[in-house]
Amino acid sequence: MRTDPRARVERWQTDVPTVGGPLEADAATLSAYTGRGEELLAALPARYDRDGAAQHLADRIHAACRTARDRFVGRHAEAVHAALTDGLRVHRGVAELAAAAAEAFPGLVPTGTQLAAERALPQRDKEGREIDQGLFFRGLLRSPSAGAHLLESMRRPTARAVELLPRLRSEGGLNLGPVALHCDAGVARLTMQNLHCLNAEDDAQVAAMETAVDLALLHDDVRVLLLRGGIMTHPRYAGRRVFSAGINLRDLVAGRISFTGFLLGRELGYVSKLVHGLRLDDGTDAQKPWVAAVDTFAIGGGMQLLLVADRVVAGADAWFSLPAAKEGIVPGAANLRLARLTGARLARRIILGGRRVHARDADAGLLCDDVVPPDEVGDAARRAAAELDSAAVLANRRMLNLAEEPTDALRAYLAEFAYVQACRLHSPDVVARAGASA
Repeated sequence: MRTDPRARVERWQTDVPTVGGPLEADAATLSAYTGRGEELLAALPARYDRDGAAQHLADRIHAACRTARDRFVGRHAEAVHAALTDGLRVHRGVAELAAAAAEAFPGLVPTGTQLAAERALPQRDKEGREIDQGLFFRGLLRSPSAGAHLLESMRRPTARAVELLPRLRSEGGLNLGPVALHCDAGVARLTMQNLHCLNAEDDAQVAAMETAVDLALLHDDVRVLLLRGGIMTHPRYAGRRVFSAGINLRDLVAGRISFTGFLLGRELGYVSKLVHGLRLDDGTDAQKPWVAAVDTFAIGGGMQLLLVADRVVAGADAWFSLPAAKEGIVPGAANLRLARLTGARLARRIILGGRRVHARDADAGLLCDDVVPPDEVGDAARRAAAELDSAAVLANRRMLNLAEEPTDALRAYLAEFAYVQACRLHSPDVVARAGASA
């Protein structure tokens, strides 16, 4: 007689393992327990075919496995990270680190096969396995030693940037697809050109931005960075420049926004490099001041970038927005940074209430430095870049950033962000809201 699925899940669920032994023993226990959980999950229909009762069982299986994983990484985060980095001698980014963890500690994080299966599905039909990655990185980032090493590893130059640097030096510019980079007279001009979607951010755009930022910071002749949106081909804004429309909601609904490549990788990657610099092999940081030139609007991730710019120039018709409450996801590290610029009350109105700030508003000066006629944004941005071209500026911005955003404060924030954002990515309300807005 076949046992009722609910009874099998209930018996298994009561035995969530505790931890307290050596790493190897606890890892073997975790693997056995989550392996049984995967068997129970596989016995259920795929998510898109489950009824309410079957989905309730799946949720219970995931919850029990996540409790076990959380206990394990909570106790062994530093030992796990040391094992994956050869005692902190190897620098791995979040995607590579997660892949290594899946191989070295079966059951701790999803495998490449599991993630590939998820990637092929629309967001509403996924199991939410990236939540397990969020648990993993929360555990690592909560550890002062493992977390600091991970932050440092993520600020190292990408292999693609190192490969392209000689070509940039010889040609003076590169087209990286979603981002173009041109260097002249000490200024690296980064032009966002995801033109079909108003510079909305997707996985490819984030990867191209990181390469461009790396190249600009590595190039010896570059002293200042200038970021601006390209001229649109989108019918509604054809011929106009747009800074950024934020996350690509169509890609989110379709399941093409990744956790390690975009949501976590963006914050620990190129955004952190813009603030704290590129970590070089000799242990020094390559830092340079940078200007954001805002035409039309900076929404979501676009506005997040303004919070870390050294100078923001905006057209008089531009506006800024962090529609976190509308989209349902966490707006990167804006919750850490915005109140420092605007004060707590205005930060809450922007993030929780969805308030738009227009460049002509009385309080817009908290977010941008120069408001100019729309057709003068380019000239004003170039003047701002020239004013930042100073060794004294470079030294003082470094000290300002150290004071405003200490490494431990950033690490502690990103630890909680990793898990909360992974959960929000797979929340039904986020999928529904994104679908309505896309």
